[in-house]
Amino acid sequence: MVMAEVSVTDYHTAGEPFRIVTGGLPEIPGATVLDRRSYAQGSAEVDAVRQLLVNEPRGHADMYGGFLVPADDDGADLGVLFWHKDGYSTACGHGTIALGAWAVRTGQVAAAADGDTEVLIDVPSGRVVARVTCVGGEVQQVAFRNIPSYVVARGIEVKTGRGQVQADVSYGGALYAFVAARSVGLSVAPEHTADLIAVGREIKWALNDTEWARHPSDSRLDGIYGTILYDDLGDDADGPHQRNVTIFADGELDRSPCGSGTSARIALLAHDGRLPIGRTLRHESIVGTTFLGRVTELVRADGHDAVVTEVAGMAYETGRATFTLDPHDPLGTGFVLR
Repeated sequence: MVMAEVSVTDYHTAGEPFRIVTGGLPEIPGATVLDRRSYAQGSAEVDAVRQLLVNEPRGHADMYGGFLVPADDDGADLGVLFWHKDGYSTACGHGTIALGAWAVRTGQVAAAADGDTEVLIDVPSGRVVARVTCVGGEVQQVAFRNIPSYVVARGIEVKTGRGQVQADVSYGGALYAFVAARSVGLSVAPEHTADLIAVGREIKWALNDTEWARHPSDSRLDGIYGTILYDDLGDDADGPHQRNVTIFADGELDRSPCGSGTSARIALLAHDGRLPIGRTLRHESIVGTTFLGRVTELVRADGHDAVVTEVAGMAYETGRATFTLDPHDPLGTGFVLR
């Protein structure tokens, strides 16, 4: 296989990697980012780049990244196709935060040295906004405003190897199933990683072919993207305090509190009356990093009562690289061990 050199800038958002592909991509045609995602899913040439960057020895089973593509129209600054070890996501909050920081730091979007700058990004599920806050020319925080999020179903009975549990499903650019970790005899802690991955995969695949995994208006957004297992830590002075881990794709574990998953969690908490406008969710990850999430607006979307959410965090550059593929390398685009 002959492949061009592929240039990347690596970031992490709250501990979760995000590999931004800045050069070496083949053309990915399409009228919209969602169309381009469909093309990439069926293109061996494009997917070979994803495999090269996510597989070992250049990546790992929990690698995550995005292809920069044109926006849907002149109303946005850029477009992105999110990817992981098993394919292409429809939404990614931690990636949106990283892209906002990257766009301002690299001058892709002009920003004031002090104050807020909005970076508009087209993702497969719609248009999102990263609000980048700078102080003295340095990025201090990125808060992304997501597409509307809403509750799909509550209290779905799911049989697992750890007994029957109840799952809630909500949408935050992707569909997520939420299960209290204690209901499967676990807590969200690093020592339970293997068990959390196992039960998270089990719940996802139990629900993935059900009616609750169908998007109401576009089948390209179908599927339970991940299971979010959570610990409810009660309420702080400003609002709910929870810890979560998202097991997405086929057993990939999110080190961050999961941005689009936080939006979906906010929809459930707002539905319960625990997170009205003016209150803030403190959402921790399995490694102790934090996103802050809030409701900014009540709307209707896809036939549902929905909320517009804002999720705040921070992203940091970790490196830059140019990857190549030796045409004589017997491992080709690599492998994944789990």
